[in-house]
Amino acid sequence: MLERSPLRMDGVMIDPVTGFRIPDEWLRRSSLDDIEEKIKSGLWVLLSNGQVLRRGLTTGTTASAACKGAVLSLAGDVEEVDVWTPSGITVRVKVEASCGRCAARKDAGDHGSDITHGMMIVASASPSERSELIAGDGIGRIGRSGLSTDIGKPAISRSARAQIMRAIEEGVRETGLGGARVHLSVPDGRRIALKTLNPSVGVDGGISILGSTGFVEPWNEHLEDCISESLNVLDRVVATTGRTGLRYSRMLFPEHTAVLIGSKLDLLRMRTGETVLCGLPGLILRWAEPEMLNGTGYATVAEMIEQEPDHPAIDRALEHLEKMFPGTRIVLIKRDGSIYRDTG
Repeated sequence: MLERSPLRMDGVMIDPVTGFRIPDEWLRRSSLDDIEEKIKSGLWVLLSNGQVLRRGLTTGTTASAACKGAVLSLAGDVEEVDVWTPSGITVRVKVEASCGRCAARKDAGDHGSDITHGMMIVASASPSERSELIAGDGIGRIGRSGLSTDIGKPAISRSARAQIMRAIEEGVRETGLGGARVHLSVPDGRRIALKTLNPSVGVDGGISILGSTGFVEPWNEHLEDCISESLNVLDRVVATTGRTGLRYSRMLFPEHTAVLIGSKLDLLRMRTGETVLCGLPGLILRWAEPEMLNGTGYATVAEMIEQEPDHPAIDRALEHLEKMFPGTRIVLIKRDGSIYRDTG
């Protein structure tokens, strides 16, 4: 681990990936002498009982390592590369790279059910006048509107593409090249994608290359207990379901503590303090109304919102959500952070 975020803010330990303010009593419960360094690295999550779980790396970080390794190997064999993540933290990733070809394996950390764990991502590079990324076999293509990029384009998120291009440019600078043409592929991507949600949401022929922080959270029952404790003790909370929601929740509600709850919306039932639920509409609305798309002709909530933002199914799901969480303000946002619906 090379670059690191500030360890403390106003005397409070900060998780550099999520920005979570870690209670001092959690630190005291840990038996590890180097617990602060582990947290500072971004690779470890401290739980309320003092235990730690290891974060994994996203497909975006793994692909970045493969691409940078491929470029660097044009000048010699490479066994590890330093990769910048969107969290601002640089991680060191093991690779196998020689003669312009590099392979990196996806590491899921302590995530118990990440089916992409151990998946190989491969990149091949050749000198060029300018740097270019070509998505090859095993990387999905967008098949429906309403997703993060245009129909027919590779399923590589904006943040992951920016991370990959930065890695390529770093490799170009270190080797003294003018640029590099990099071909990225996932040899087992088509098979693995069939076990993901990609086919049902409109991503065809492979996996998605994603990652807004560069890290995969090690969700499990212990981490859920940690979240539950946070929700119990905090006065003002903005709960969110994902990284995009987390980023904009902090901007929209700076006086609240942002808590990432994933799909565990049931945890909000125990809340007694001031509560906001903020995030992208898809997970939130379908959690309240799992069958809201039935008979609508739409495959995703994002597609429905893009085509019919005032569709009655959206209103029904939102009304159901309000009944389930009375007193909770519900804010649905778009990917650019603009507010789509607000019950407040």
